[in-house]
Amino acid sequence: MRDLSATNKLVGTMLRKKLIAANWKMYKTPEQTREFFRAFLPMIAGHERSELVVCPPYVDLHAAFDSAHGSGIAIGAQNVFWKEDGAYTGEVSCSMLKSTGCTHVIIGHSERRQYFGESDETVNLRLKAALHAGLTPIVCVGEVLEEREAGLTEDVLRRQCLRALDAISGERAHKLVMAYEPVWAIGTGKTATPTMAVEAHITIRAEASKSLGKEVASKMRILYGGSVKPENAKSLMLEEEIDGALVGGASLDARSFASIVMY
Repeated sequence: MRDLSATNKLVGTMLRKKLIAANWKMYKTPEQTREFFRAFLPMIAGHERSELVVCPPYVDLHAAFDSAHGSGIAIGAQNVFWKEDGAYTGEVSCSMLKSTGCTHVIIGHSERRQYFGESDETVNLRLKAALHAGLTPIVCVGEVLEEREAGLTEDVLRRQCLRALDAISGERAHKLVMAYEPVWAIGTGKTATPTMAVEAHITIRAEASKSLGKEVASKMRILYGGSVKPENAKSLMLEEEIDGALVGGASLDARSFASIVMY
């Protein structure tokens, strides 16, 4: 008898093109953004193996879109609000992002959770809004050091995925990208080993399968984020379960990010 689960896994893996996303956080002005692309684009000329996304601060979105035009590099934002408009000082809506040329948006980054009070529930609201608007959301999940040391990583990932994907239909979730970012590895220089990352990715995909269905989950890309750099990119990207990377500090330098892309 044919093993359909194994077949679905193989098909999903074959369809999952690597995605490498740069999260610039609160760095760079519009002019610095243009300078980055002037240096970066020649370094990756002809590259087609992975999809590339750059997520700069809001004020740099126009400069990034203009600079990347025609290169095949997508531009994304680092956050989005779930309302379309209204008296929400400081927030940005999906339609505002799309008007700049944005196609992707990061949701639920650990720094947003840590410093700005975002929760699994607000991640869910942002995700629903992004999917409804046709944006490609990159939803971040991951454990802090205390949870890792207490052996709670799987429990944390299951809870975050369950709540983030609540009431999301598999039909609508075909654009969804997840990112595993062990919080203890972000900006610390520490990196999860490929084995640790793969174990987390398997847990995330299993939870997505419960919420969205096996077919959607098998095709969903799960990125690794947490001190990704030129020195460790290849070992991470060669793992079958790791479908790309969400790169922070190492994406700010054109040569460094190009090295990751070209791994």
